[in-house]
Amino acid sequence: MTAEREPVALVAPDEVRWIVRTLEDAGYETWAVGGAVRDGLRGAGSTDWDFATRARPGQVRRLFHRTVPLGVEHGTVGVLDREGVLHEVTTFRKDVETDGRHAVVAFADRIEDDLARRDFTINALAWHPLRDDLLDPFHGRDDLAARVLRTVGAPEERFREDYLRVLRALRFAGRFDLTIDPATWSALREAVPHLPVLSPERIREELLKVLGGEAPASRALTLYRTSGATAVVAPELHALDDEAWARTLAEVDAVSNRRPWLRMAALLGRVGGPPLRLDEPDPGQVADLRAADDTAARAVVRAVALLSRLRVSNRQLDDVAGWVAQGVEPPRLDDGPARRRWLARVGPERLDGYADLWRARAAAAPGAAADPGPIIAALQAEVRSGAPLAVGDLAVSGRDLIALGHRPGPRFGEILDDLLDRVLDDPALNTRDTLLPLLEARAATGDEGAR
Repeated sequence: MTAEREPVALVAPDEVRWIVRTLEDAGYETWAVGGAVRDGLRGAGSTDWDFATRARPGQVRRLFHRTVPLGVEHGTVGVLDREGVLHEVTTFRKDVETDGRHAVVAFADRIEDDLARRDFTINALAWHPLRDDLLDPFHGRDDLAARVLRTVGAPEERFREDYLRVLRALRFAGRFDLTIDPATWSALREAVPHLPVLSPERIREELLKVLGGEAPASRALTLYRTSGATAVVAPELHALDDEAWARTLAEVDAVSNRRPWLRMAALLGRVGGPPLRLDEPDPGQVADLRAADDTAARAVVRAVALLSRLRVSNRQLDDVAGWVAQGVEPPRLDDGPARRRWLARVGPERLDGYADLWRARAAAAPGAAADPGPIIAALQAEVRSGAPLAVGDLAVSGRDLIALGHRPGPRFGEILDDLLDRVLDDPALNTRDTLLPLLEARAATGDEGAR
């Protein structure tokens, strides 16, 4: 197959032409490929330019002084251009064998072979920056204009080669507001039950790309649900009724895409609504995850279960679980002590996230949710006041107990927690002159306290 080439002028940085010229002057055919070409045809600029070349990885590394071995065994070398921007330069490849999860590839000598192994027609495009030639053997440019997502070749084969393409299809259709062509959609839905063969990390990264993208996440997430993908990879979400799902989508869209993990919390905030299933733990038996009410407790348990399956880091899991645990409405905190206790329990570092979630939920349902502005302002004022909110903020510490002759042990924490409780009621107590006598009395009286 030799595809016709048509003249197309795209806007590209000089460094793009420098990389291609360096390779071609050495005798290696090279094309710009990937998202930058697709986005250029859409009229959108890009700084993320990648290349396909006939050169082998060793030859690429000899031609450029600054390279990074991103995946040499798969043919990919990272080339740093003269401005310090990293570009992927990959040897032409063709598939030899696939199993739905990984592909065995071999190096090829023709760009046409490389494009034929790509997933969708809108991604099977190559552009020559020195000649302004577009290579479009599968009519991806026409599909872009028609706003259609279509596989390269037989859709059943494309999805069977790599089931991640199911999730990529949903993400691309949502990102570019495309209609998935009927044959591709039918094959996609038939491939959905095979998603469990994918690694949890690959599924997680696809979901995060949806949540972190500039397009409304609701478009791709809607396709996740209608295709049945949520039933397979996130049954906690699939169990939501239509009303709760619609509210969830609106809330996710209202959170900034620059905070994808906060969007994840918005996505999972309502999963506690459906009744407890027989195959999941009773949140009442999970003491460290208990929240203000059973619905929030179930949401935390289910959110943790889903994120654990996706092998989310402990830090991100804790953040999302902390945001979900509060529930979908701001707390009712009528006075300073109540607000300080709330901040001490959830951590003042999470307040910005809570505030963004509350604002997003109010924006997603104008008139249906109370204005969170007053409680946000009151909580922010408590944080700005410098009021002690943790044991570490107290004017005394465990060292003072040691100085009083006590041995370190679990009681140290109990004593300091008791003092913090007093200070949360009245921050003016947080001076050494005031707390030292209380500390000594509390230590001397043991479990009885010194009230």
